[in-house]
Amino acid sequence: MTVNTAKYTATQDLVDLYNGNLAMWEKDSPEWMNAARKEAVEHFQKLGIPSSRNENYKYTDLRKWFQADYNVYPTYVERDMEMRELFKCNVPEMDTALVLTANGWYSHKNKAIALPEGVIMGSLAEIAQSNPEVISEYYNQLADNTNDPLAALNTMLAKDGIVFYVPNNVVVEQPIQIINMLQSHEDAFATQRNLFIIGRNAEAKIIFCDHTMSGHRFLANNLTEIFVGENATFDFYNLQNQHNESGNLTSTYVKQAASSTFNSNVATLHGGLVRNNLIVRLAGEGAEANLSGMSLADGKQHIDNFLSINHEVGRCNSNQLYKNVLDDRSSGAFTGKIHVQRDAQQTNAFQRNANVLASEKAKMNTKPQLVIDANDVKCSHGATVGRIDEDALFYLKSRGINDKEARLMLMLAFTHEVIQNIRVESLRDRLDDLVEKRFRGEISKCHNCAYRCG
Repeated sequence: MTVNTAKYTATQDLVDLYNGNLAMWEKDSPEWMNAARKEAVEHFQKLGIPSSRNENYKYTDLRKWFQADYNVYPTYVERDMEMRELFKCNVPEMDTALVLTANGWYSHKNKAIALPEGVIMGSLAEIAQSNPEVISEYYNQLADNTNDPLAALNTMLAKDGIVFYVPNNVVVEQPIQIINMLQSHEDAFATQRNLFIIGRNAEAKIIFCDHTMSGHRFLANNLTEIFVGENATFDFYNLQNQHNESGNLTSTYVKQAASSTFNSNVATLHGGLVRNNLIVRLAGEGAEANLSGMSLADGKQHIDNFLSINHEVGRCNSNQLYKNVLDDRSSGAFTGKIHVQRDAQQTNAFQRNANVLASEKAKMNTKPQLVIDANDVKCSHGATVGRIDEDALFYLKSRGINDKEARLMLMLAFTHEVIQNIRVESLRDRLDDLVEKRFRGEISKCHNCAYRCG
């Protein structure tokens, strides 16, 4: 093993990798972060890599993805590319502040961006040392290391990622675009840990773009903890556009204070394996969570979205809308849990999952769940799996539109219902354009950030 790389194949190998190189993992990390590691390794060893025997991973067995001989990077490795040159914007009307990560690490090539006074954006590893008072009370407070092996694994191995801190009463007008790149000269495993803290009466928008920059096999395990303060608004958009030899495992944990608003939208255009965990706690009265997602899959791709929404107090609202289009031999899964606790009276919680199978061999598993322990609520959930609406198709064809274009129009309308929830007009337009190209077969593999580049 060199200073910067190490190899593993399965659960015990990962534990051995950690225990055998303890000094390397703990180096440059504060004691409170390393204490979390020590607890997490015990949980991970007990839970093991998720398989279909784990009810929460019933439709996605991850064991085969962990069998490859990956390289791991416990220290920062400079990438041999001028990364900013890869992301020249071709959407001039969209003005964002740009931040890059490489294989889970905050890039040393990042330059300072203009932010309102008091706002902090930077490396988790560096801020944990320079400004521990900002993040120490928040770090690892939401991640479910006890029950979710991906969370425990992330806490065990994470060294760096992004910290975004917005003080009370501050509005960050310019969206922050974080490009998470995987690039290596060999197969690689990446771990990234992010912490977003949005203060009382604050507002901000984050755009995540997940990309592969080389053709090797990748597996990424990224975890983000988000705290949305009282009367704050936070938008979190995620575009996933990686090649088919990549596995993208994301876990997002959110805690909302009273009268806060959290808007989430994830669009999966490409990826061999994608598993998105989204766990939201509405912990203050009057909080609202609007959660949308869309995926397009073909070949042998597998896309799995797992949502758990917990209404802990009364007078909160949650809305879920997830859609999938599956072609060829691709497969998908959706699990949507809504739990309305006993004291969460006057809750409004709505969930809808719609799926279109564009081929006979595509497969979709959907599992909506609703647990209501209160009696004064308005809740609904539902899921559909089917083909293109033949009546609508017939209508379009009767107006002189050929079969291919008619199907395209219906698919675009189907996905646009999700895209329209993005509250940045130029992003909506760009994603609509990319989805159309994807349906037309013009994007077979994209190495450029779809929100900013062509």
